[in-house]
Amino acid sequence: MISALAFARMPLDHLPEPPLLGPEHAEQTTLADCSRVGRVGFRGRQAPVWLTARGYRLPDRPNQTLWQDDGSLVVRLSASEFLLLGALADGGARMRQEEADWQLGEQACYLLPRQDTHAWLALAGPHAHAVLAKLCGVNLSPAAFAPGCVAQTSVARSNAIIINTGLSGETRYWLLMDSTAACYFWGVLQDAMAEFAGQTVRIL
Repeated sequence: MISALAFARMPLDHLPEPPLLGPEHAEQTTLADCSRVGRVGFRGRQAPVWLTARGYRLPDRPNQTLWQDDGSLVVRLSASEFLLLGALADGGARMRQEEADWQLGEQACYLLPRQDTHAWLALAGPHAHAVLAKLCGVNLSPAAFAPGCVAQTSVARSNAIIINTGLSGETRYWLLMDSTAACYFWGVLQDAMAEFAGQTVRIL
């Protein structure tokens, strides 16, 4: 059964649909909206135990990530708070199911719905870190901000979570921000990447 969340309107649904990301964009700076992909959060003293029992491998420290075998990503935001980002290949079906199945039990682990609260953008390409350098005071270059690192910081004077998800030499960042700020971030990032002939694309 497909969750109704899969059909819920996302903050950027009103924008014209950009072209599908393809091989021709490999050397280009691109911006994509991943907000339709399932995501969910959990918090609590026993959240690590609960998630491990569900089959997830967890980062050892806050502000680190760990890829899962199915292509999903576990983000550790603090000692007891986790953000789970679904696999792009299946639209985050596993995370939608986790949210649907969760029930409050005896363990101190609490659901944090993130599908509606946080928008999710992907910025990739050889100039991605230069784009972010215009908007964020944190050094996000690959040398200083390695793949798997997380920054909970200010981007263009608004709060955001930035994750370096680059693999095999690829430069790629995922940004999560309050859903109400999604349109603002989309426009700001487009302006910042115009210098590098950046293009908006879609991933699904």
